[in-house]
Amino acid sequence: MSHTAHIPSHRKPRQRASKSALRAGVAGGFLSTIAVAGAAGPAQAEPVTQTIEMPTIASGFSAAAAASAQATQQLALDMERQADQDAAAEKAAKTAKKAHAEAVRKDEAKKKAEAAAKARAEAEAKERAERASRTAERTTLSASTGGSGSSSSGSSASASAPSSSSNVSGSAASIVAFAKAQVGDAYIPGGTGPNAWDCSGLVQAAYRTAGIDLPRVSQAQSTYGTQVSLDNLQPGDILYWGSAGSAYHVAIYVGGGQFVGAQNSGTGTVQRSMDYDRPTGAVRVL
Repeated sequence: MSHTAHIPSHRKPRQRASKSALRAGVAGGFLSTIAVAGAAGPAQAEPVTQTIEMPTIASGFSAAAAASAQATQQLALDMERQADQDAAAEKAAKTAKKAHAEAVRKDEAKKKAEAAAKARAEAEAKERAERASRTAERTTLSASTGGSGSSSSGSSASASAPSSSSNVSGSAASIVAFAKAQVGDAYIPGGTGPNAWDCSGLVQAAYRTAGIDLPRVSQAQSTYGTQVSLDNLQPGDILYWGSAGSAYHVAIYVGGGQFVGAQNSGTGTVQRSMDYDRPTGAVRVL
């Protein structure tokens, strides 16, 4: 019996027998030829030889190309992203460097401003102290006026005067004359003459003309002698600013409500009225 006799009659006879197509995909689009034998009829089946052109694997290449393109695009995106990150990091570094430089500049400016403020405060303090030195320099008769004033007070001061001072009037006149002679000299911190002074250096040198050795600094000079009222001053008295024992400036009272003092580097040694900057206290050595 024929091997196709079992096929039901309602089905169409197989015009084309089973065709076995052996497909082998080769990446270059190779062609494969396969001989397929099929039964054409129920009994007599002649072998049929058919040449089939197998499709090339273009789809595989297309997928690979698409994947390659996608990978290339992704790589380009990654490189672009990295470049953006590098640029952002470089910009951030420049910004941080600039901010640091600005902070340093502001800190230096602040320190300079603080130093300038401190210098101004010190200059103002010395300026207040120098106000007792400039007015008497305008008159050449101040020395003689001071001498007469001192002579009238000689008896009252003699009790507290050092033994080295035998003539209070003469000593006071000598001190006042010396102080006035230095008006116009420069002010230098630590200066002791002969052409530049600080406040206590001038007072010490003036008293040395009367044979009296005073302490070197204003703090000690403000307690050397007897404390006297500012309403009862005599020429030659030592005026001080600040508290006794911790004075920051001293000058010499020259009579007529004026004093001579080495004030600061801006004004030098001057003569001024006490009303310009009233001292804190005074001591009498003579």
